[in-house]
Amino acid sequence: MTGELYEKNRYFHEDIRDICKVNFIPWEQLAESSILITGSTGLIGSMLVGTLVYLNKIKHINSSIFCLVRNEKRAKEKLRSMSIDIEDICFLEGCVEHLPQINDTIDFIIHGASRTSSREFITNPVEVIETSVIGTKNLLNFAKEKGVKRLLYMSSMEVYGYPQQGCRVTEKHAGALSPLEIRNSYPISKQLCEVLCCAFCSEYNVPTSIIRLTQTFGPGVHICDKRIFAYFARCVKNREDIILRTMGDTKRSYLYIADAVTAIFTVLFKGADGQAYNAANERTFCSIYEMAELVAVDNDIQLKIELDNNVDRGYANTLYMDLDTTLLQSIGWKMIGEGYSLREMYRRMIADIE
Repeated sequence: MTGELYEKNRYFHEDIRDICKVNFIPWEQLAESSILITGSTGLIGSMLVGTLVYLNKIKHINSSIFCLVRNEKRAKEKLRSMSIDIEDICFLEGCVEHLPQINDTIDFIIHGASRTSSREFITNPVEVIETSVIGTKNLLNFAKEKGVKRLLYMSSMEVYGYPQQGCRVTEKHAGALSPLEIRNSYPISKQLCEVLCCAFCSEYNVPTSIIRLTQTFGPGVHICDKRIFAYFARCVKNREDIILRTMGDTKRSYLYIADAVTAIFTVLFKGADGQAYNAANERTFCSIYEMAELVAVDNDIQLKIELDNNVDRGYANTLYMDLDTTLLQSIGWKMIGEGYSLREMYRRMIADIE
């Protein structure tokens, strides 16, 4: 990956360059180190990998990049399609549920592998739980054996359950979730993984930190992605009406992908042991309906509501997730520039989406 602008994935690579320019992340901690990433072909994982490759090129930090992938051929194709130079990457074929033998020294682990399809929370809850819990326990045991400097666990805002409307959600908020609702296979397993991270930190002195990400998007989203933001972008690309299957009352904040990556590296290098950190752009807090309306008006398409009560789709109940990021900011994190507005986030994602 070189410094020139790419016509393909232009904003994706522009964001990587912006990430590498921030001065609140101690990039020197990566010098001559090795880092293992799980979930490396996902939306956030691919930008993490692209950033590390670019850092090796421009800052000459000489870090070793290990990517755990289920299928090496497909992983290489995915990263190549995003114009990422894969020559500096060591691919480890396997999965978090059954880790392959890794003989190399590993200094840092970013654990982002997870099943994130809402439909799977309903149709394959056992597999959702196994990937989360068994996979995280395997990586924590591996981190213990290797004596890593830090394992960062990528959690979710869903661990907070359903906060009351008007509540500012801090890391001390306790999320109440019923284990009898099958969709909660995802958030409850995330909660258990957080407890595992804290337990390994307390009992075995494994340095762990947790980042609780709000819904994140930007360049790198695939046009077939099933999440709501990708659906809106797909409607724009295909010149189709946006059709909401709920009233769109859920309100939450969002986060631009480049800011998610800087938040992850900030917590990896500056996070406290056994501590969780919220990551969001607080200024984007809005309802799904308001976001859909913004996209429709800006792109001259129609917005319609056609209610669908099919529980098999895995729709979450209406929630109000206003994340407080004071703790993350206290360890130095800032958004790039002034932080991208929702309008700009969509513009950049739609320009790069395929």
